[in-house]
Amino acid sequence: MEQRILTQYIDVTGIDTLDVYRQHSGYEALSKALRELSPEEIIEIVKESGLGGRGGAGFPTGTKWSLLAKAGPRYLCCNADEGEPGTFKDRMLLERLPHQLLEGMIITSYACQVATAFIYVRGEFAFAYRQLQRAVDEARAAGLLGDNILGSGYSLDIIVHRGAGAYICGEETALLESLEGKRGYPRLRPPFPPSHGLYGGPTVINNCETLSTIPAIIRHGAQWYASFGTAKSRGTRIFSLSGHVKKPGNYELPIGTPLRTLIYDEAYGGGILNDRKLKAVMPGGSSTAMLGPEHLSVTLDAESLQAAGSVPGSGGVIVLHDGVCIVAAVQRISEFYRDESCGKCTPCREGTYWLSSILERLERGQGKEKDIDLLLDICSNISGKSFCALGDFATGAIVSSIKLFRAEYEYHIREHRCMV
Repeated sequence: MEQRILTQYIDVTGIDTLDVYRQHSGYEALSKALRELSPEEIIEIVKESGLGGRGGAGFPTGTKWSLLAKAGPRYLCCNADEGEPGTFKDRMLLERLPHQLLEGMIITSYACQVATAFIYVRGEFAFAYRQLQRAVDEARAAGLLGDNILGSGYSLDIIVHRGAGAYICGEETALLESLEGKRGYPRLRPPFPPSHGLYGGPTVINNCETLSTIPAIIRHGAQWYASFGTAKSRGTRIFSLSGHVKKPGNYELPIGTPLRTLIYDEAYGGGILNDRKLKAVMPGGSSTAMLGPEHLSVTLDAESLQAAGSVPGSGGVIVLHDGVCIVAAVQRISEFYRDESCGKCTPCREGTYWLSSILERLERGQGKEKDIDLLLDICSNISGKSFCALGDFATGAIVSSIKLFRAEYEYHIREHRCMV
C-alpha cells in the first residue's frame, strides 16, 4: 500500500513556493529542531528512526553524522547528481519540493554544526537548478537562511552548485573534487569525508531523498518513521519504475513491498506493457544484477534483494518484457559505463572498453565461442579492483544476464542473430 511521507503534498499547486509550503507544515520541523532540540538529540532521533542513505549504499544516516571529526570548519554536501540510468526520483523532489530539501538540509546542518552547505546538482537539471536557487533566495529573504535563523543564534548559508554532466561525480569523493574546481576524479580512501572531505574539512554527504526525509522524522518522531518498512530497513522509499510497464513513474512505498506489487498492482505499474510476459528486472538501476520472473515475490529491501542476488541500489526498477534481446540491452548498458568511466584506473578504463567491444561483436552476429567466458573473465578483473565502484557497476548486468540467459548468448554465437 502506498505510503506518502516525502510525496504527501507533491501534487499541491504552488508547493514549490515558500508560502504554499508553509501552509502544509513547511518549516515546522525546523522550528522544533532549533527551539526544542540540541544537535546531539537530533542525531539520536535520526539514529533511532533507522533512516538509511537513499543514494545506493544504504549507510545509516545518523551514524554517518556522528562520525564527523570534531575539528572544523565542517561542511554538508547534498548529492543531487542523479545519473543512474533508470532513476529519476531526485529530479522530481528537486523540481517540485525544493523547500522540503532545504528544510532537511538546515536541520542536518544544525545537527552537524555546519555553517556552509552545498547542493551539487546534476548539470542537465537546468529547471531543478532554477527551482533550488529560487527556493534558497526565498528562504534567505524569510530569515530561514543566513544569520541567526529564527532567532536561534544558528547561522547557515546554502550554495547551489551545478555540475557539468558527469556520472562519476555522483561518487562522493569525485563530487568533492568537482566542488573544489578540480577534475571529477574519485579520491583514494582513507581518509574518508567525515574526517577529511571538502577543502580538507570534516564533511557529511547525503543523497537528496535522504535529506528530504529529515523534516518528517523530526516532526513526527523516530518511532513513527521506524513503524514503516522492515525490521532492518526502516521507512519508505521512492521507487522509479520504468521500462516495459503500463504506468511508469515514481511511487513512494514502504520498504519491503513485494516486487510483484510494484510492477503489477493497478495502483502502481499496472502490469507489463502490451500484456506480455516479464523477462527480467533490474531492481536498483542499470548497475544492479538482473532478476528473473521467479523473483517476483522478493521484497524491495536490502536483505531480501541481496539474498536473491541483487541490491536495492538507487531505487530505479527497470522492467524488461519477453520481446527484449538481453544481449542488445546489456550492450547498451555497457556502452554507458564505457563512456562514463573517468579513465583514472586501468581496470575500469580498459575493462569497460573491452566489455563493450565484445558485446557489440556478439550483437552483430560475429561472436566467438570463447566470448562468454571472456566477458566473465574481464568482469572478474574489474569487480573489486577498480579505484571506485563504477567498475563494479559496469559488471552487474553482464554477469547476472549470463547467469540467467546464457542460452541467449550462445544462440547469438551459434545462429549469428537475436533469439527474439
